[in-house]
Amino acid sequence: METAEPTPHTRSTDHAPHTRPTGRDTTADGLPPDKPQLALELLVHGVGGATPAQMLGDPRIQRITGDDTAACYRRTEDADAEDRPDDFTGEPVREAYCWSNLTSGNGARALWLILVPFMVANLAHWMRPAAPADHKAQRIYDALVRVLALTLTVLLAAAACEVALDLTAWQCAGTTACAEDSSWMGFLSPDNGGWWSLPGRRLVLASLLPLLVVGFLWWLSHRTWSAYESASPPPRRPGSSRYTPAAERTALGLDGFWYGRRLVARLRAAHTAAGILTIAAALLAATAKADGGGWGVLAATGQALAAAVGLLAVATLVVVWRTARSEAAPDDESDRLVVRALPYAALGTLALIAVHASWARPGAHSHGPLPGAAAFGSIAVLQGVLVLALAVTAWVLQRAARDEERTALNGMGGPAVALLACAVGGVLSGGVAQRFADWIDGDATPGQVHAPIPGPPVLLSWQASVIPVLLVVVAVVAVLAGIRVIVVRGQVSRNVPGLYDPKERPDQRRTKRIAGTIARAGLTDAAPVLVAATAAVTLVLGAGAVAGAWVTDRAPGRATAHAAPVVHAAAQTAEALGSWLMGAGVILLIAMGRRAYRDHSARRTIGILWDVGTFWPRAAHPFAPPCYAERAVPDLTWRMATWTERFDGRLVISGHSQGSVLAAAAVWQLDLVTRSRVALLTYGCPLERLYGRWFPAFFGPPALTGLHREMDDWRNLWRFTDPIGGPIRLTCEDGRKIDEGPLRDPLAFGRTLQNPLPAQILGHGDYQADPVFERVRAELVARLGPAVPNQRHDVAGGPECGEPGPVLPPPQGSSGRSSA
Repeated sequence: METAEPTPHTRSTDHAPHTRPTGRDTTADGLPPDKPQLALELLVHGVGGATPAQMLGDPRIQRITGDDTAACYRRTEDADAEDRPDDFTGEPVREAYCWSNLTSGNGARALWLILVPFMVANLAHWMRPAAPADHKAQRIYDALVRVLALTLTVLLAAAACEVALDLTAWQCAGTTACAEDSSWMGFLSPDNGGWWSLPGRRLVLASLLPLLVVGFLWWLSHRTWSAYESASPPPRRPGSSRYTPAAERTALGLDGFWYGRRLVARLRAAHTAAGILTIAAALLAATAKADGGGWGVLAATGQALAAAVGLLAVATLVVVWRTARSEAAPDDESDRLVVRALPYAALGTLALIAVHASWARPGAHSHGPLPGAAAFGSIAVLQGVLVLALAVTAWVLQRAARDEERTALNGMGGPAVALLACAVGGVLSGGVAQRFADWIDGDATPGQVHAPIPGPPVLLSWQASVIPVLLVVVAVVAVLAGIRVIVVRGQVSRNVPGLYDPKERPDQRRTKRIAGTIARAGLTDAAPVLVAATAAVTLVLGAGAVAGAWVTDRAPGRATAHAAPVVHAAAQTAEALGSWLMGAGVILLIAMGRRAYRDHSARRTIGILWDVGTFWPRAAHPFAPPCYAERAVPDLTWRMATWTERFDGRLVISGHSQGSVLAAAAVWQLDLVTRSRVALLTYGCPLERLYGRWFPAFFGPPALTGLHREMDDWRNLWRFTDPIGGPIRLTCEDGRKIDEGPLRDPLAFGRTLQNPLPAQILGHGDYQADPVFERVRAELVARLGPAVPNQRHDVAGGPECGEPGPVLPPPQGSSGRSSA
């Protein structure tokens, strides 16, 4: 999606900085310096990563601070710059922060592909509308997302139980025809008469597989928790001049925002317990049918164990509901009682249930689907209710929000994304079950009349049947997007030649190529339409699938056997095609993970996906891929705070693409005194275009306005041809603006004396190649003076900034910056 930062070009001297004149005898504010002042330019790369040598334009580099995962580098000749500040009076010291290994450093991260539903659900937590901080509906919104995330863990555990307990141990191992075709499960067959041939014992043995899945997720979450959630921000003591009360800061400026150690630990314990209790409930459901109720010893024991499972389930739900983020200050409490007692209690209960299920029951046999398999329908209904409740809560919050005209989907982005997380979870779980059943059933088709086993729950077949319909809707939206690109390209083509020297000869092919790039870049702003269409169709089709499964209790093909031939044929086709599509989705993820483990380039591509999806802390689901920003933001904050304090210097933090988001988040974490001595340079920046629209509570206009007001200066470069970056849309009352652009891209229309070869359309990359970049960078460096911050402007903020200001409109007909 994004490219590595290119090697910076040689610095130009053709553009003088537009700032007050300075000299060796005065500072930028006209004050005599006590000593040579040092300036630092801290570079932060974007998605996809870049090597320090590429960022610094020199193969000779040296690590200054950090480790193999993330570190700051300089050119070897600049490593001791602080000891000789006289050598850097005209130029800042360049330092590169490289964080690419946080997301794409090794092949093991490719396994995170199976955690896509958890990651998407976690994003829904951060998409709430920008209502006032004290609005009561905010807590309800966050709690609903956490509960919805819990259902995804239950769904994963239930899917593992479906494969191991139902399809393998209950159906196939209990059927002679199926067990004979699978020699590896011969010792489980009732015809064998062995110790493991009893249904309860087969289920207990098979339960080890879903238990291993839950244990692996716990281990992975605990391992990444120790590496990511434990990086603390610089301390700020109450009462000092650098301390700002939490009530006066934006959310991203709170001390505990990037420190989720306690919260993730509590959620990890609760979700682990939920997964274990799901396995326990599956075992109890099978034994309850065999015991037949009544007041026998086994029946009474089963009822007591069921009560224990119910109590632990309620306790788990309470923990999840009450585990809200504590962001005002780093929360260092351990919560050992919850973190340790809850999973161990669930594991102990599962052990007792395993003993109870293993007890010999004369005449017990496995026939038909495993009792309790209908729970998939209950999970789907519960998820639908939670999504609807989340939508109502988001609507209430959106009504209380102010100045949020550009909010994506009018505040419904969170519910829509949450629904898609449930859909992806259902596809993955259903796809695994469908393909596994088809494999162990040999040449037969599970669930059909002459098949040896009943196969997966009917609901999974209905859910598979709606996938082709959903893909048709997505294809229609894609076709409409393509038509939109063609129309916009034709409209923009008329204006492209006017952006260049009129002496250059018009080139129709060149014009169409530039206009097409602009039109395609504008599709980013139409993403809410695709998300809304997909979510709406998913909700309707999902509800129809649940209703069809409950009413008919048959797969779509058999349920429509007596309908019109066209309807029956369509149902059979959708069922077969959807089943293969579900399985293909799972196989595709596995293939991508395997390739990424062996192929560095593929591993880097997958890392790019996580760079976009794992910026936010794990606030809703502890098994989601870890948040790299919980390491990167404290790293940058510590570096800026300690360097400016130790060397009394001035600093420009320069971020490209996702690096600009990390840079802004790190500046928010600085105290006001340090923040007012820092300038921010962003290019290819998605802060307003993507984050501001989809995460308005954290990156909306009020938050960005406050950031601009409280720091020394902020400049942003953008292009029409950039599909990711865009303008910030803010100006200050003194006339200073953030946005510099749109930059001309390509730099030259045709061949000239200065450009004998056709200039490349740069799009999202290589902003340093534009002369404007060097001019703006020089202005920021020259603006930063050595004086104490409150001698330049008020510590609380500098010149007042207004609301979002106007920005240069795109060429006529372009929708590259529409608010669709």
